[in-house]
Amino acid sequence: MPNTVDEYIQSLPDDLRESFSKLRNFVKKNLPKGFEETFQYNMIGYVVPKKMYPAGYHVTPELALPFLHIASQKNGLALYHMGIYSDPKLLQWFQTEYPKHCKTKLDMGKSCIRFKKIEDIPWKLI
Repeated sequence: MPNTVDEYIQSLPDDLRESFSKLRNFVKKNLPKGFEETFQYNMIGYVVPKKMYPAGYHVTPELALPFLHIASQKNGLALYHMGIYSDPKLLQWFQTEYPKHCKTKLDMGKSCIRFKKIEDIPWKLI
């Protein structure tokens, strides 16, 4: 079981590591300044640091407030976006815009957006 970002990336199968790294680099490049990369919930996460928001995550206050996580799953890549989860207007906008940017059907849970192939990721929308 990996315990760090680097261990997580090294634990990925070769065929997924490159795609996952591309998603990770894209997220890091496009997140506003101030988010911190962490390893939590067995995923790579981007959180609001405790120094900026000392209350932390309301469910687990000792953890920094999660904003976005990325993970490799059995059938592809996953992006967990707490903004979409917590804002119904943003969720509606995302669901409406998705077909304009992607040929595949949206595969989404509450905050989890799943992509079977790297080619399926609507980069401009994300």
